[in-house]
Amino acid sequence: MFRRTFWFSTGVAAGVWATTKVNRKLKQLTPENLAVTAANKAIETGGRLKDRAVDFALEVRDHMARREAELGDALGLNAPVDRELPPPRRYAVIENRNTPPYVEGPAREPAHEPTYEPTHKTYPYNRNEDH
Repeated sequence: MFRRTFWFSTGVAAGVWATTKVNRKLKQLTPENLAVTAANKAIETGGRLKDRAVDFALEVRDHMARREAELGDALGLNAPVDRELPPPRRYAVIENRNTPPYVEGPAREPAHEPTYEPTHKTYPYNRNEDH
């Protein structure tokens, strides 16, 4: 009698365990849960990709500065200057003497320009107008 009860309870426990395991897996495979999982993976991958890109850019900048210093030393651009540079030049303001000075007087009428008049009537395009 105890043997049957033991195996019966063992079978019930195994059935409950298998049912909960299957239900959990089915919940993981719903479209909503798959979308959330995919979004989380995309965010995680994007973060890793961004970190790698930033590290690459910093490494490129470091190597670029080092190579620039090497080239400057090779070309003598980083050598100290023995003489003092001349002061910056300053240019005097030059008046434009080719135009006549401003004279107050009666206002001139602007030249009349022909206006464009279309041959057909145009309508403005408004997407909300038809609804």
